[in-house]
Amino acid sequence: MAFYFSKRRLKPREPEEMGELNLVPYLDILMNLIIFMLMSITGLAAFGVLNVTAPAYGGATAGSAGGPTEEPFHLSVQIGRQGLYISSNKAILGQAAADSSAAAPDAQRAPTIPLKADGTHDFAALNQQMLAVKQAFPTETAVILVAEPDVPYDTLVKVMDAVRETPSPNRRILFPDVNLGEILDG
Repeated sequence: MAFYFSKRRLKPREPEEMGELNLVPYLDILMNLIIFMLMSITGLAAFGVLNVTAPAYGGATAGSAGGPTEEPFHLSVQIGRQGLYISSNKAILGQAAADSSAAAPDAQRAPTIPLKADGTHDFAALNQQMLAVKQAFPTETAVILVAEPDVPYDTLVKVMDAVRETPSPNRRILFPDVNLGEILDG
């Protein structure tokens, strides 16, 4: 008995043609999501903006040819290991007010606002001191913050908040123009 193979089965099958995946709907969704995220981020970024000026390096520029002007008021708050030092070119606040060499905090000069008993900075006392300075100099808006290199960032932010305005119930703007400085080692 003879056995015959069917030619249909021996014929190699051609691969079935698969349809191409349409990527256009996926790209449309992706583009809409990207645009939505970009628009929402720009709206949220405006809530956290503080105007802070970085320290300027370089020489002074040539002044105007006008007559002598009054020296500007330079209020500075220095964040040290012993506490907060508040000084300006017009006055030095604190126990060592008679000491005229108050360019940087050191062990010889007592801080204007010493550390609290638990070793943290007293931000409420700093806010009250800034309120007293603002009452003495109502037109001034600028303050220079100087911190030692090992001061935590959280402390710098809390000092910045205490200098800028009083707490919520009777909110009052004190010194909104914050400039950051640095302590130069001799």
